[in-house]
Amino acid sequence: MEAVAKLNNVPTAPRKMRMVADMIRGERVNRALNILKFEAKEGAARLEKLLLSAISNWQAKNEDEKLEDADLYIKEIFVDSGRMLKRLRPAPQGRAHRIRKRSNHVTLIIGSHNQVVEAITDAVVEEEVTNETDNN
Repeated sequence: MEAVAKLNNVPTAPRKMRMVADMIRGERVNRALNILKFEAKEGAARLEKLLLSAISNWQAKNEDEKLEDADLYIKEIFVDSGRMLKRLRPAPQGRAHRIRKRSNHVTLIIGSHNQVVEAITDAVVEEEVTNETDNN
């Protein structure tokens, strides 16, 4: 089972947020929380809060499973460009330079390693059953 959390219109440039997202992509949830907690970049605090939200969403979907036994990891994380505020800054000789204040949207998907293993074993068992019926 997967859980999704989204963060929209974060007033940080997407390029800066991607640097932090790349650090935690594919990591286990506990390790990712530790990385984000001690990271000095501005986006780390926002991503830590987003990851906690995704964990909470996962718990709401899977009330019968324990969080410790689930072995959660960050399945996908991507940062898209958001709205861009355009401003003008005065420049010499009566000209103006355009300033683009960028924002981003972050989507975080967490999954369970245990369910991946169960799906693989189910597929292997099903394949063995079809092979046995074909041989007979």
